Amino acid sequence: MYLTMNRFRVKPGQEEAFEQVWKTRETHLHEVPGFVAFHLMKGEAKEDHTLYASHTLWQSREAFEAWTRSEAFRAAHRGAGAHSDIYLGPPELEVFESVHSVEP
Repeated sequence: MYLTMNRFRVKPGQEEAFEQVWKTRETHLHEVPGFVAFHLMKGEAKEDHTLYASHTLWQSREAFEAWTRSEAFRAAHRGAGAHSDIYLGPPELEVFESVHSVEP
């Protein structure tokens, strides 16, 4: 498994707008081979921002990298900069490769 995570620092009072952007966008993820799951997580509110993280789980690094080169990726991210006023800086991408897992 391969996990990609983007951390977003959202300006106070912009949380609902941020969540609506994600809930209404066309992700195209279901069209992509190797896609497993997506979650948008809301973290703690600080004085200057609320932390969010998007987690996307892939079958492999290769599946994720193929997604980043796909037309589906370009379509899903088209116009992403249009909402820059709700962020406190750019998102931070982090990637993780599974070294151990326990499943039910």
